[in-house]
Amino acid sequence: MTPELRQKLLAGLHDGSIVPYLGCGVLRDVVAVEGGQPIPADSDSLIIALNGGKPMSPKLMYEFPRAAMNVELKRGRSAVEKFLTRTYGQTAWTRARLHDWLKEIRPPYVVDINRDTQLQDSYAGVPHLLIMGIARMGGTDYRFKLYEYGAEGYREIAPEAVNPALPILFKPMGSPVPKPSYIASDADYVDYITELMGGFSIPGFLKERRVGKQYLLMGLRLNRDTERMVMADIIYSAGSPAGWVMLPEPNDKERRFCKKLGLEVVEADWSELVGEVPVTA
Repeated sequence: MTPELRQKLLAGLHDGSIVPYLGCGVLRDVVAVEGGQPIPADSDSLIIALNGGKPMSPKLMYEFPRAAMNVELKRGRSAVEKFLTRTYGQTAWTRARLHDWLKEIRPPYVVDINRDTQLQDSYAGVPHLLIMGIARMGGTDYRFKLYEYGAEGYREIAPEAVNPALPILFKPMGSPVPKPSYIASDADYVDYITELMGGFSIPGFLKERRVGKQYLLMGLRLNRDTERMVMADIIYSAGSPAGWVMLPEPNDKERRFCKKLGLEVVEADWSELVGEVPVTA
């Protein structure tokens, strides 16, 4: 990455014109405070953790949503939800280097497809909005929960009650905080992506605010169809270029997909952007 590009990306993150889009790779240095085991964030490690530390069949190891669907069918949806809450809401983890870095910037809009709470922790004490994905919920046309964080913590609010000037944390795959809600199984993803394409998974105020934004994808490979479909709809109405993908050694499939969406591939790891120097605009 050239110094000029690095400076451009940093400036855009500060002024809000560039939106961080975080994948599982940004958690690669996170370990349990007790025991030191790595946080299960990528598909394989999540499946193994869900299955009590053992791999599942090759067919189910293909992707976490498929494995979660299998567990849901056998043991109920609550089994998957309890696993995710225990993993991300009831286990103490060390801080991710990227999240400590991002905390110093606190961009006005961040998309985080992980299910942990580190992004929310980075904005603790700062008023903000939290959008969490939900799926297969009756009685509502929406596929999101909307919260405002203030002096007394999170409170659920209606879209029309939003203060649009507040920073926005968008966690489409959910979080254990303030109330556990997750997109995890195949059925969840089918419902969520369908409504995402139909416009019911993103609040109206965010649809307006995101027009012309550019995105910086970090810690995310683009080989999986589910993650690609979610991302393509979330960055809809982006600027030109739509953004940048920090992608060491991209394969042909990833290159073609990025070109189709107008994303420029930066053949470098996100750690080259974070660096060891103080954060400056």
